[in-house]
Amino acid sequence: MIKAEEYRERRKKFFSKMENDSVAILFAGVPVHCSADESYPFEVNRNFYYLTGIDQEGTSLLLVKSDGEEREYLLIAPFDPVKEKWYGKKLTVDEASEKSGIRNVLLNSALTARVDSVLTGNYSDFGRLSTVYLDMEKGNKVAEDTYPEDYKKSLEVAYQGLKFLDAYPIIAALRKVKSDAEIAEFREAIEATKIGIGAAMARIRPGVREYEVADEFHHVINDVSGYQGTAFPTILASGVHTTCLHYPTPTDLIKNGDLVLMDLGSRHGYYCADVSRTVPANGKFTDLQKTIYEIVLSCNKAVANYAKPGLTIKDLQSFTVEFLASECLAKKLISSKEEIKNYYFHGVSHFIGLDTHDVGSREEPLAPGNVISDEPGLYFKDLKIGVRIEDDLLITENGAEVLTKDIIKEVSEIEDFYSHAK
Repeated sequence: MIKAEEYRERRKKFFSKMENDSVAILFAGVPVHCSADESYPFEVNRNFYYLTGIDQEGTSLLLVKSDGEEREYLLIAPFDPVKEKWYGKKLTVDEASEKSGIRNVLLNSALTARVDSVLTGNYSDFGRLSTVYLDMEKGNKVAEDTYPEDYKKSLEVAYQGLKFLDAYPIIAALRKVKSDAEIAEFREAIEATKIGIGAAMARIRPGVREYEVADEFHHVINDVSGYQGTAFPTILASGVHTTCLHYPTPTDLIKNGDLVLMDLGSRHGYYCADVSRTVPANGKFTDLQKTIYEIVLSCNKAVANYAKPGLTIKDLQSFTVEFLASECLAKKLISSKEEIKNYYFHGVSHFIGLDTHDVGSREEPLAPGNVISDEPGLYFKDLKIGVRIEDDLLITENGAEVLTKDIIKEVSEIEDFYSHAK
């Protein structure tokens, strides 16, 4: 569990990037409407959560920097006994303060007046502020019918001459380098994922439906993690479906001779595990399945050995394409290196963090503290063989640590698992 002191330190780093005489106004967000009177389960804005540790809807954060002074305000929903009967308990002022490390906790009804106070200088300890930071990431919501761009326009109308800056790049830069506490969260998520994959593998056999395996994974990881849920919608595919990257309808029967591809992960404190494993439904790889699997596994290991600070994800991708093309050509699976694009057509890596596909670009150099995926694959639809093996890597000072190294992936380990499971 990440402590309040770390959230305070994160805000301190954010303050150091703010201009003088400025205010940052950030929002936790609100649930997204689904249909009729239903909403999707609430997911907190991860930038807001990163700075506060608060995952309650309708919460906002003001960070004020003026004349060398820095002040923080957290605004939360008031206690409502009627709503509590319907929707459960909300944070009290004391609980929100203890969790976030913010001393000034107000009710969210005070947001408009507090913003007016700091932007005009009226009834405020600060002079009039000239710069406003907003998180302008697309898709964010400030309120039920308000997006950041709408909120920005309302401030432009009410307060002439303000300069607006995007807080997103500042927070994203902070989020990319993980602390020891964050790595501990990853390890918790990965441990739950490991146990869940073991249970899912034990459920796999001819005659079982794909969703039954997915359900087993979900049940087990929620037991282990305390109902923290999946990092992303589970992909559970068998047979020809293993060649579809994001196979969406896991309803088919698993058949004898199929491979089964699992792309899944638990989460802990919103930090995501992202793991892929491919196993034979009957517990034994065919010769052709084994040949293709070993190429992908060798590539997976090679990427982990190659990754280090200074390289980019784009570099890892070039390395992967060349590796897979050379190996497939050597094994006569393709007749020219150019053909590899027909059988490998996705990226080998992305940043992982509070989002499964976390902040960070393919072109920026990797740095110690980054967590990335390592997920080569080969997909031969005509052969009904798709293989993806994915691990999570922590970039270190000199290379990379495979955080998911204890989740079995060797052919011998997998076949041994099934020989003992029968």
